[in-house]
Amino acid sequence: MFPKTLIFATNNKHKVQEVQAMLGDTFILKTLDEMGFKDDIEETGGTFEENASIKSRHIYKYFKIDCFADDSGLEVDALNGEPGVYSARYSGTRDDETNLQLVLSKLGDSDNRQANFRSVISLIVNGEEHLFEGVVNGTIRHEKAGAAGFGYDPIFQPDGYAITFAEMSPEQKNTLSHRGKAIEKMVKFLKGERL
Repeated sequence: MFPKTLIFATNNKHKVQEVQAMLGDTFILKTLDEMGFKDDIEETGGTFEENASIKSRHIYKYFKIDCFADDSGLEVDALNGEPGVYSARYSGTRDDETNLQLVLSKLGDSDNRQANFRSVISLIVNGEEHLFEGVVNGTIRHEKAGAAGFGYDPIFQPDGYAITFAEMSPEQKNTLSHRGKAIEKMVKFLKGERL
């Protein structure tokens, strides 16, 4: 029954490495690139749920293979939930550093640094869609710290910790990250399924 192949509807190598580490050898992930899928899937949804669903449904329709997609991002309280669904392209570019600096400059010296990372996974198995959500609360640092991770990791300090995601080992981050929580729910679901 296992290992089972799943298409992960992404070409983000960082995400693939993170998720494969969490899945272990129970599942084999195939990226869109590995499947030879080169089209852009427009993420036109207004929520993480909608965007994850758009991606997974498109890929399932195309390949007819069980797949999943995630949409995730940073929600900053003082910025009314921005960057939210626009996290990957907040500055108008897909450059991590430019996006991160825009968040810092918009926050300025604000005392309210509360934020959360949210991830929603849309899994399609045998044509049926299932949604899994993971959230981790924290604060936005005034300056970057750490060289690991990607995206907003160098400025996000999860509650209960004195370091940012970018200062953690991948293993430590995966145990408490938003994507880690959502993936954990998905894996429990998959292992309970008769695939």
